[in-house]
Amino acid sequence: MAHINRGSPRATLDGQRLTRNPGALGGPLTGPVRDDGAMTVTPTPGAASEPTDLDDLDRELLNAVQWDFPIVERPYAAIGERLGIDEAEVRERIATVKAAGVLRQLSAIFDTRALGYSSALVAAKIDPTTIDEAAEALNAHPGISHNYKRNHDYNLWYTLAVPPGEDFDAHLDVLHRQSGASVTRKLPTLKLYKIGVKLDMTGNTAANAKAEVLEHERPERRPDMEIPELSDLDRRTIEVVQEDLSLGEFPFADYGDQIGISGAEVIEQLRRFKERKWMRRFAAVMNHRTAGYKANAMGVWAVPEENLDEIGPAMAGFAAVSHCYRRPTYDDWPYTVFTMVHGRSARDCEATIEAISDETGVDEYALLWSIKEYKKVRVRYFTDDWTTWTRAHLGD
Repeated sequence: MAHINRGSPRATLDGQRLTRNPGALGGPLTGPVRDDGAMTVTPTPGAASEPTDLDDLDRELLNAVQWDFPIVERPYAAIGERLGIDEAEVRERIATVKAAGVLRQLSAIFDTRALGYSSALVAAKIDPTTIDEAAEALNAHPGISHNYKRNHDYNLWYTLAVPPGEDFDAHLDVLHRQSGASVTRKLPTLKLYKIGVKLDMTGNTAANAKAEVLEHERPERRPDMEIPELSDLDRRTIEVVQEDLSLGEFPFADYGDQIGISGAEVIEQLRRFKERKWMRRFAAVMNHRTAGYKANAMGVWAVPEENLDEIGPAMAGFAAVSHCYRRPTYDDWPYTVFTMVHGRSARDCEATIEAISDETGVDEYALLWSIKEYKKVRVRYFTDDWTTWTRAHLGD
């Protein structure tokens, strides 16, 4: 099996290693994409698409709940004070954008590794005629949160998390067999430069705009991260606050009713989780496409090892980059830095990638488009789904 051992980069990649020519990677980037069941994302360059029925205040509100959601007794009142509207209107507008599918949910965003879970990005080579069936089989695993078809010989890309104390490679071996992949590559994070999706709903961010990488957007990553000691209350709180926040006047008290503690105690728990870096932030998660961000692309860069400490953070500093990591290379995969870019159109993504190349001087890169979305959810921690899957596929 091909997913355990790390290889070394080759000088070329059979014509797929690029120099200022992202369109050459694994097929054309333009043209229609057929919708045959799962969500599809066409990378055809074109005019930016706007979400329907959003006014300027909706967009400001969506930025506010993505970037700085207040962990206070009456958070919707606090947001309303910031925006100059009353609490009832904030709640009504959030309900409306949820119903429209623009906002997926408001909840705690936890750091998978800090909670003791192991995780990695995985790339697989799948027979194109069976890729839909392979993706469906993989999606049954509760630790697969994202699963996409991309325009490359490695055509199926998914993120996998495994609970504390379980063997990551044992899980991946099962998934490799289930998918029918000819090759499966494990691409864990070697260094995290940035993680944090913030979609500017106002549309005012330029392709080459910069943004400070905040502390919670660059959590610590080590191969030997300790499994934290969680109390029963910690686990129960995590189970509850990873779910969607209610639209009541005192929504944290609603969480508390489920946990068996007060709203003030929930707020204290969340603040403690953040101090211990188990929780990265409490914020909204958007539906990118419904929010008007129709394109997303993974830019992968052949950055020489001696330049990584300088170039990795520089790439992370672009506002349109939501994720930036150093990952391992293999004989057929020479790319050391991964950047995820979201745009209202493919041209927006291409413009950001070109701006990154221009600033850093890295001209050996590839641009992989999300052609089909098979799964996009948050990992749900400490649920029975994990035990059920493990018993079914790995035994007791």
